[in-house]
Amino acid sequence: MYEEIHYGRLYEQIVEQIELRILSGELNPGDKLPPERELAKQFGVSRTAVREAMKALSLKGLIGVHPGRGTFVTDYTSTAVRHSIDLMVKIGKTDGVAALMEVREILEPEIAALAAARASEEEIAIMQEAIDAMDEALDDPDTYIEADLDFHLALAQATNNALIPVLIDSLVDLLREHRIRSASVDGGLERGQPHHKIILDAIKINDANAARESMRDHLEQVRKEIETTLMQDEANQKRE
Repeated sequence: MYEEIHYGRLYEQIVEQIELRILSGELNPGDKLPPERELAKQFGVSRTAVREAMKALSLKGLIGVHPGRGTFVTDYTSTAVRHSIDLMVKIGKTDGVAALMEVREILEPEIAALAAARASEEEIAIMQEAIDAMDEALDDPDTYIEADLDFHLALAQATNNALIPVLIDSLVDLLREHRIRSASVDGGLERGQPHHKIILDAIKINDANAARESMRDHLEQVRKEIETTLMQDEANQKRE
């Protein structure tokens, strides 16, 4: 139960109480909050105050409101990191495309190697589903890109290191931009897809070295595709 509120800006007090429960671990990612009417009763406030509090918590990335399902605590760690990274890129503190390429080249080969050593049959099946979806979407870039992200997120999960999926998820918006750039190059998706299959083959036989080298080969191909788009952007800017 929450404490009744009798003073100050009501919605801010609601935000404070729920935020403290989330940060203390009393509420965890995936937990469902009580309905708006029940929260209003517990806090002793109007439903309007609760509604404003939910908006504030949502903007902070602490909860997600899903119509018809309810309000849930989010994976706020990766959400907060993602917001910080997006802000850094938007205000021009870093070249997001180039910086992310370097980060991927540092992280993803070792992620693939760990996945090869640790992936369960269920996790391998999820990767296979993502690759199958990519095979069927070579002429549908939007669908392909989302399946591609699913594959790389599944790799991160398969490391069985709780920090790695958070790191990869926090980069997902920038990762999507990489894939959009690759997809814009003629034949980019077709050239990338065999690499995914080679990586998964190495994971299936628990060959960490092969998985690592296969991922490096894949990222080299990605770098070439992205450099092509950057040169095209530069040429277009000069013409303007």
